[in-house]
Amino acid sequence: MPPTSMSSREFHQDVSRAESVANAGPVFITERGRPAYVLLSFEDYRKLAGDPLTLGEALAQPDVPDFEFAPPRAGRLYRPADL
Repeated sequence: MPPTSMSSREFHQDVSRAESVANAGPVFITERGRPAYVLLSFEDYRKLAGDPLTLGEALAQPDVPDFEFAPPRAGRLYRPADL
């Protein structure tokens, strides 16, 4: 489905319609005839932003081989009390 365009006035008057249309594709919201905002579904946003995996999702991938993980030492995490 091609992107839908609506004015900011139409958007404010019918947000539920904009949400429904955004499930099928991006909605361009215009101000004074010029594109100002884009409304996307969250899934489309994640695809576009390249949302990284959570640690749990990364570890749960069955088709990815194990790998070495050696994080750098944190160093000194405390300092002696100044009495």
